[in-house]
Amino acid sequence: MSAWLPVAPCTPQACARHTGAVRSPLPALLRLLAGCTWTLLGVACALPVRLMPAPARGWLVRRWARGVPRAFGVRVTVRVHPYDPGSGGELVVANHISWLDIPLVASVLPGRMLAKSEVGRWPLLGRLAGLGSTLFIDRDRLRALPGAVDTVAAALRAGSRVVAFPEGSTWCGWGSGGVFRPAVFQAAIDAEASVRPVRITYGTAGAVAFVGDDPLAASLWRVVRAAGLTAEVDVLAPIPAGARAFVPASGGSGRRALARAARAAVVGTDLTATARAAADQTAVASDRANRPAASVHH
Repeated sequence: MSAWLPVAPCTPQACARHTGAVRSPLPALLRLLAGCTWTLLGVACALPVRLMPAPARGWLVRRWARGVPRAFGVRVTVRVHPYDPGSGGELVVANHISWLDIPLVASVLPGRMLAKSEVGRWPLLGRLAGLGSTLFIDRDRLRALPGAVDTVAAALRAGSRVVAFPEGSTWCGWGSGGVFRPAVFQAAIDAEASVRPVRITYGTAGAVAFVGDDPLAASLWRVVRAAGLTAEVDVLAPIPAGARAFVPASGGSGRRALARAARAAVVGTDLTATARAAADQTAVASDRANRPAASVHH
């Protein structure tokens, strides 16, 4: 088991299935071609877009990312909790179900993705990730972990938005998912950057689940064959992670308390962690404070 990539119990055979309406093969093939063409367009334009000013670059990335699920036939609803992002860095953390999670988050909060080093060697998508200033980490070397945390903290101090999936692996979406690994939250504490939880849900989780040894081609075909797929992205209230935030009175790990608080927001509970709360003590309350505002359809 890797420090960065825990093993989820989800498998393609048990979890990746669709029991609803399906498209016939020809319309599904057209969807597949549209989705791959739109992705290729992103690869072709990545380098010139990277050279543009930040506002224009962010607008184009969001437009492209919104087009990815749409091209593959997925209808998206976004709800954003009102907030002032300020000018500093921000750590965005979300649950992880599918390869679709990446463009879904980028369509609302584009930033530097945190990804395993193997992604950089993937055909096509690896090049796109590299051109998108992805922060690659060596998930299999525990000794590399402190350096990876320092790299993320440096990006946050420089004012970058960093996007991470701290479950460390994809989960099928049928349950509440895995725990949030704490290492990346230490970077937010070190950089005194806020943490922005994002909740991703799918109307038919089995059709989009990309788990275990599921081949990407099989996952793509399953998505385009499934009719009426929907996705919801809830951008929740930020969690401060300053130098004095989430330091338990017991002397335990502040990053673990911060990770639990972020996960509680994502799964729909509110975790209270203060200087008077021990690291292993949680309080479950209403999610009303994290209920997002009006919806926008992509």
